[in-house]
Amino acid sequence: MYALVEILGKQYKAEEGKKLVVDRIKQEAGSSYEIEKVLAIVDGESAKFGTPYIEGAKVSATVGEEVKGEKIKVYKFRKRKGYRRTIGHRQKYTEITIGKIIA
Repeated sequence: MYALVEILGKQYKAEEGKKLVVDRIKQEAGSSYEIEKVLAIVDGESAKFGTPYIEGAKVSATVGEEVKGEKIKVYKFRKRKGYRRTIGHRQKYTEITIGKIIA
Protein backbone atom coordinates (compact mmCIF):
# COMPACT_ATOMS: atom_id res chain seq x y z
CA MET A 1 0.00 0.00 0.00
CA TYR A 2 1.30 3.41 -0.92
CA ALA A 3 0.01 6.95 -1.29
CA LEU A 4 0.93 9.87 -3.50
CA VAL A 5 1.18 12.98 -1.34
CA GLU A 6 1.97 16.64 -1.85
CA ILE A 7 4.46 18.23 0.56
CA LEU A 8 5.36 21.91 0.10
CA GLY A 9 4.26 21.90 -3.54
CA LYS A 10 6.14 18.72 -4.58
CA GLN A 11 4.72 15.23 -5.00
CA TYR A 12 6.16 12.13 -3.32
CA LYS A 13 5.39 8.41 -3.17
CA ALA A 14 4.86 7.52 0.50
CA GLU A 15 5.05 3.90 1.65
CA GLU A 16 4.61 2.80 5.26
CA GLY A 17 7.93 2.53 7.09
CA LYS A 18 9.96 4.24 4.34
CA LYS A 19 12.07 7.37 4.71
CA LEU A 20 11.59 10.39 2.46
CA VAL A 21 13.93 13.33 1.97
CA VAL A 22 11.76 16.41 1.46
CA ASP A 23 12.36 20.16 1.40
CA ARG A 24 13.07 21.69 4.80
CA ILE A 25 10.18 21.50 7.27
CA LYS A 26 10.41 23.87 10.22
CA GLN A 27 9.61 21.35 12.95
CA GLU A 28 11.74 19.73 15.62
CA ALA A 29 13.20 16.26 15.12
CA GLY A 30 10.98 13.57 16.64
CA SER A 31 7.73 15.50 16.31
CA SER A 32 4.75 14.13 14.38
CA TYR A 33 3.76 15.55 11.00
CA GLU A 34 0.36 15.10 9.35
CA ILE A 35 0.08 15.24 5.56
CA GLU A 36 -3.50 15.95 4.49
CA LYS A 37 -2.86 16.60 0.79
CA VAL A 38 -3.23 13.02 -0.45
CA LEU A 39 -3.56 12.73 -4.22
CA ALA A 40 -3.98 8.96 -4.58
CA ILE A 41 -4.00 5.76 -2.53
CA VAL A 42 -3.07 2.44 -4.15
CA ASP A 43 -3.71 -0.83 -2.30
CA GLY A 44 -2.84 -3.86 -4.43
CA GLU A 45 -5.46 -4.04 -7.19
CA SER A 46 -7.62 -1.13 -6.02
CA ALA A 47 -6.74 2.53 -6.42
CA LYS A 48 -8.48 5.69 -5.28
CA PHE A 49 -7.77 9.08 -6.83
CA GLY A 50 -8.77 12.52 -5.61
CA THR A 51 -9.90 15.61 -7.51
CA PRO A 52 -7.33 16.99 -6.64
CA TYR A 53 -7.17 15.57 -3.07
CA ILE A 54 -8.93 12.68 -1.33
CA GLU A 55 -11.23 13.97 1.41
CA GLY A 56 -10.60 12.49 4.86
CA ALA A 57 -7.36 10.79 3.84
CA LYS A 58 -4.10 11.61 5.57
CA VAL A 59 -0.63 10.26 6.11
CA SER A 60 1.11 10.45 9.48
CA ALA A 61 4.88 10.79 9.64
CA THR A 62 7.63 11.56 12.12
CA VAL A 63 10.17 14.26 11.43
CA GLY A 64 13.78 13.12 11.43
CA GLU A 65 17.01 15.04 11.23
CA GLU A 66 17.92 17.87 8.90
CA VAL A 67 20.38 16.97 6.13
CA LYS A 68 22.24 18.99 3.51
CA GLY A 69 22.20 18.33 -0.21
CA GLU A 70 25.10 18.47 -2.62
CA LYS A 71 26.95 21.73 -3.13
CA ILE A 72 26.07 23.49 -6.37
CA LYS A 73 28.59 25.88 -7.89
CA VAL A 74 27.47 28.70 -10.16
CA TYR A 75 30.20 30.32 -12.25
CA LYS A 76 29.54 33.56 -14.15
CA PHE A 77 31.96 34.72 -16.83
CA ARG A 78 32.05 37.46 -19.47
CA LYS A 79 34.74 37.09 -22.10
CA ARG A 80 37.22 39.94 -22.56
CA LYS A 81 35.69 41.93 -19.67
CA GLY A 82 37.60 40.56 -16.68
CA TYR A 83 34.32 39.53 -15.02
CA ARG A 84 34.35 36.25 -13.08
CA ARG A 85 32.09 35.27 -10.17
CA THR A 86 31.77 31.97 -8.32
CA ILE A 87 28.75 31.43 -6.09
CA GLY A 88 27.93 28.27 -4.11
CA HIS A 89 24.63 26.98 -2.74
CA ARG A 90 23.77 24.01 -0.54
CA GLN A 91 20.09 23.16 -0.01
CA LYS A 92 18.78 21.91 3.34
CA TYR A 93 16.39 18.96 3.46
CA THR A 94 14.43 17.12 6.17
CA GLU A 95 14.16 13.35 6.50
CA ILE A 96 10.70 12.08 7.42
CA THR A 97 9.62 8.52 8.20
CA ILE A 98 6.16 7.55 6.99
CA GLY A 99 4.02 5.99 9.70
CA LYS A 100 0.43 5.20 8.80
CA ILE A 101 -1.68 5.80 5.70
CA ILE A 102 -5.31 6.51 6.64
CA ALA A 103 -7.75 6.24 3.74
